[in-house]
Amino acid sequence: MQSIQIGKSTLKSSRLAYGCWRIAETEEQGRTLGRAAVLAAFEAGYTLFDHADIYCGGRAESAFGAVLREVPEMRKGILIASKCGIRLPGDPMPDAPFRYDFSAQHIIGSCEQSLKRLGVETIDIYQLHRPDWLMEPTEVAVAFAKLNQAGKVREFGVSNFRPSQVTLLQQACARMLIVNQVEISLAALGCFNDGTLDQCLAEKITPLAWSPLGGGLLADGARQLLPWQEGYKVERTLTELDAQAKAHGTSRSNIALAWLLKHPSGIIPLVGSTQPEKIREAVQAANAELSREEWYRLLEAARGERLP
Repeated sequence: MQSIQIGKSTLKSSRLAYGCWRIAETEEQGRTLGRAAVLAAFEAGYTLFDHADIYCGGRAESAFGAVLREVPEMRKGILIASKCGIRLPGDPMPDAPFRYDFSAQHIIGSCEQSLKRLGVETIDIYQLHRPDWLMEPTEVAVAFAKLNQAGKVREFGVSNFRPSQVTLLQQACARMLIVNQVEISLAALGCFNDGTLDQCLAEKITPLAWSPLGGGLLADGARQLLPWQEGYKVERTLTELDAQAKAHGTSRSNIALAWLLKHPSGIIPLVGSTQPEKIREAVQAANAELSREEWYRLLEAARGERLP
């Protein structure tokens, strides 16, 4: 698979990354389905693996760590990304609400727990998961510096941040933020309109696209949508995807991924299927070279109206 530089760092990733969100909904699933999915992604050429401390309650990182122990040579050829900052209800006190926490203590403690579950000494890219309304940028910068100086994290980024929030945090951080992980797909066009992708292109921040197939709506059908995705209207988009898939001799999902790959900001879609055949199939998306006309036909279909 082709590779791309991540942000202004020296790190390089395959054009598609593998998202480990659902590889271990149970421990048994992690040992079987999750293991098979991770190995399929590695063998297919994916080199960036996306995690978060809350994915499957920490089991996703643990399942991935088990694969690394089984195939230790895998670590040298991949990048591991993980995220922190979301605290679930009841953590640590029974009456604690769902919230976000960018305190230095929580960032550092979460990173150390992720390192233990993954069984590695260093996380390549560590991200803040969702914006904390009580974020103190200088406190975050101190936490990042400590983790980097201790050799526990190589580079940093954010997830689901608005451009203004990225700017606010970057002003406090000595190191460049290299990624912003956001929902981007033909079913979710917000990042094209709110300045996120413009900022990524201007400041060389790599956009990581989560749910690039709209939770499966742009592929073979959704199995587990997030609440807001249930309202996505994709009928016109599917018609155009199918037409272009036929013309290119590929699948509708690969055309949807190719549409993201064409954007000049260097979007890296996170493939999240746990089916090895789907993981391998997605690699072919890079071979579907869409024309500008094809790209805009898909955009028009996704918008449901012509451009102004």
